[in-house]
Amino acid sequence: MRLAANLSFLFADAPFMARFARAATAGFRAVEFLFPYQHDPRELRAALDGNGLRQTLFNLPPGDWDRGERGLAALPGREAEFHDSVAEAIRYATALGNRLIHCMAGVMPDGAERLAFEDVYGRNLAFACAEAAKAGLTVTIEPINPTDMPGYFLRTMDEAARIMDRVGADNLKLQFDAYHAAKIGRDPLAEWRRHRDRIAHVQLAGLPGRHEPDTQQMTSLLDRLAGDGYAGFVGCEYRPRGRTEEGLRWAKGWLV
Repeated sequence: MRLAANLSFLFADAPFMARFARAATAGFRAVEFLFPYQHDPRELRAALDGNGLRQTLFNLPPGDWDRGERGLAALPGREAEFHDSVAEAIRYATALGNRLIHCMAGVMPDGAERLAFEDVYGRNLAFACAEAAKAGLTVTIEPINPTDMPGYFLRTMDEAARIMDRVGADNLKLQFDAYHAAKIGRDPLAEWRRHRDRIAHVQLAGLPGRHEPDTQQMTSLLDRLAGDGYAGFVGCEYRPRGRTEEGLRWAKGWLV
């Protein structure tokens, strides 16, 4: 089990490109972030290589983030744009060296018919997985709680597992965010046990404020992941209470 610093959340008092060095100095050997698309992939790769860091994953383009869009995969009528976003994500992943790309489902309008969105989602995921397979990549999907992201299409790990069965792609895996699971009242340990064979990436943060994962709930999960021999990355996707380095005492045993 290895920790990855989410640079969209950690070291936020520094400009984005300066956060790579901060992460490496703090002891991280891997990073993730939400989106790379505002930066030249060569610049990002140089920041990774120059600091001895490995890229773990990032998200496909989400649509118009500033207008509240949170992914395109489940949105009817946006298929062509989604196909283009898959190609762009693969281009960046090829340059940065990560093997995982997260496909955000999107937000449903109030009163929308869920079945229509699920049909589009299934077809788009099948397309994304087929394209990703050509580049040796794995696509992940992640349930997100409705408090942090109201209306998000994918809400629970069980829903995600059912959709994975429907798509049937070997390179479609679960991205398990323990914070989102706990936020809807699920036990992260139980969710891990139930779905561990499908999980390719884990993320965590502490409740209630999405701060450091220094709670008993999250440290117990880390111990279980290690005990179960989880060989993937755990993304630190939380909002530090203060300066990031000062809040990393919980990670001392894992940053080796």
